[in-house]
Amino acid sequence: MARWLVTSAWPYSSVTPHLGNMIGSILSGDAFARYLRLKGHEVLYVSGSDEHGTPVEVEAFKAGLSVKEFADRNHKRIKGLFEKWNISYDNYTRTENPVHIKFVQDFYLKLQRNGYIYESSEKVHYCERDKRFLPDRFVEGECPYCGFRNARGDQCDGCGRPLEPELLVNPVCVICHGPVYLKETRQWFFDLPRLSERVKEYLLSDDIHLSDIARSFSLKLVEEGLKARSLTRDSKWGIPAPFEGAEGKTIYVWMEAVLGYVSATIEYFEKLGDPDGWKSFWFDKNSKTVYFIGKDNIPFHTIILPALLIGTGEGYNLPYAVDSTDFLMFEGQKFSKSRRIGIWIDEALEVAPADYWRYVLLSLRPEGGDVNFKLDLFIEKVNNDLNNVIGNLVNRSIVCFERFCDGRLESPPEVDGDCKRFIESTLERHDEIASLYEDFRIQRAVKETLYQAEEGNRFLNEKEPWKLFKENPSKAISIVYSLLRLIRVLAVELYPIMPSTSEILWKNLSEHEPILSTGWDGVKSDFKYPISIKRFPPIFRKLSKEEVLSTLERFRSGGGS
Repeated sequence: MARWLVTSAWPYSSVTPHLGNMIGSILSGDAFARYLRLKGHEVLYVSGSDEHGTPVEVEAFKAGLSVKEFADRNHKRIKGLFEKWNISYDNYTRTENPVHIKFVQDFYLKLQRNGYIYESSEKVHYCERDKRFLPDRFVEGECPYCGFRNARGDQCDGCGRPLEPELLVNPVCVICHGPVYLKETRQWFFDLPRLSERVKEYLLSDDIHLSDIARSFSLKLVEEGLKARSLTRDSKWGIPAPFEGAEGKTIYVWMEAVLGYVSATIEYFEKLGDPDGWKSFWFDKNSKTVYFIGKDNIPFHTIILPALLIGTGEGYNLPYAVDSTDFLMFEGQKFSKSRRIGIWIDEALEVAPADYWRYVLLSLRPEGGDVNFKLDLFIEKVNNDLNNVIGNLVNRSIVCFERFCDGRLESPPEVDGDCKRFIESTLERHDEIASLYEDFRIQRAVKETLYQAEEGNRFLNEKEPWKLFKENPSKAISIVYSLLRLIRVLAVELYPIMPSTSEILWKNLSEHEPILSTGWDGVKSDFKYPISIKRFPPIFRKLSKEEVLSTLERFRSGGGS
């Protein structure tokens, strides 16, 4: 079995994540990690709250809290929400963490010793009204490349290019929306151009998994010429820069957050009392690291992170896979807190159980272009896919099983012909779904999982065992047995998508071993007899639009989200 480090992009702790954040990295990483565990691999899934930088300072000021109080409160809250969404992190940590802080400082001192850090003057935007230097994300203006009007100082969301704030046309302060001007300050820089050839070699390697868009976009940036990245900021809230003469400066949040994947692994093993255990994930060449991110984060994971790791000269494992999604839109628009466009993960749980959202979001995962989330589509998928297809199959099959053999089988019945072919096709499709996960085609894997249930309903409707039972009870029992085999496989296939539903099905199928003990491949074998399966309450309920809208309104009017 292989060793996998699965990661998802670190969410900002200044705001509650929305549905787009969830599917872009967090939920995708969770589905993949759960699949790997079912396959019996050694898996570590890590992420954490991105807590440093001016955005957190500003939100803390608005909330009337100290920055530390605000960060502590939000980290605890967001971590709790992820637990309610059944996100199976092995370590969900934070950047305001002694392990992370020490690792980042030591890491950059190492790069400095290796000659990749240098000091220089630069001009940084300064807001006279707020009396402060402005980090990249707190300057907005027109992109010099594509003309997008709301480009940030570090990146343009219009064309995806990394930017330097001085390139923006007509820049303004995001805090007060007033004009800004460039003021000279002394900063430290990461000499990215010196590592461009090594990064290019990495990007061209056949041993890594990058989407075509991520690879071509990253190679284009390298071919155009990489620029040195500013490493420090004139900011109070962050990791103190460790360089001599850098007192009062902090490490730029993006240049520390990408190192959080390493520090989270270190912290996990320190908690286990195995301080060197992390090295097996980061230096053993049989280990693989996978990064689930949104497409706006591609350069930080395909260029900057590999360059940083290469720069140490210590042989860190470079990303095996960077799996980036496109954007999830909401009713045709971008998610916007201020304009109340979208649904956030706290209020979503008031509307429906986490498994409903997990299923719908994973079934819509934007793998080949931006995808539009509509409330009507969410309700339709819950009512049709979950209730009418999966729920209906489970209920009808178990009702027949209870009626035909009093809910109990001492041994497997004889199967031949159509029943045998049905079981074989179920298991073949199960293997195909595994291949889809391993190719990071999670949305298609979800679609094929639903197709398993659709095929089960077709088989049940075609064979009509309730009519056959009077004339040929053994044949009717064989049909229902074949359907129970499918439902057992389906319970495992649902584990990465809807873990709570999966566990309910598994326990009600007379299974005594944990689902992970049986695993993805083990479920292809038969039940352990005897089995006793009784009718149980419906696993899903239908939703109405009126119910969903009124719940959202009640939650929002009460001060939520």
